[in-house]
Amino acid sequence: MKILMFYAPEFWFKTYQKVLDDVEEKDVEEKTANAIVVFYHVEAEDMEKRTNVLTKMIKNIKWLTGKFKTKNLVLHSFNHLSSSKAPPDFSHILIEDAKARLTSSGFKITETPFGYLNEWKIHVAGESLAKVFKEF
Repeated sequence: MKILMFYAPEFWFKTYQKVLDDVEEKDVEEKTANAIVVFYHVEAEDMEKRTNVLTKMIKNIKWLTGKFKTKNLVLHSFNHLSSSKAPPDFSHILIEDAKARLTSSGFKITETPFGYLNEWKIHVAGESLAKVFKEF
């Protein structure tokens, strides 16, 4: 898995185009503030190490949200961080599990619709930790 995280004083998105046939039709536009925006890419090899990947993803998200003292998260599937791609159904289930664990820890989660291209605007803070890349 690869994650690219940003501390965003402001993040806005709008659905643009559905790219997976088996996902629900959505027309969504949302804005959030004071959030950690997580661009995630689930790789094929993550299927073999699912529990470890899920634990590390959550640990890294909690670490960065703690640095910026926020419980606001944006999750965005961003399959451009690796040439290795897990099947969409596996990726979706893994992220649903991550969302459940994070929500139970008090996080407010905004998610760009899975299976859609989205347009977005992101204001990223200037601090060094406002931009973090992790792979595991």
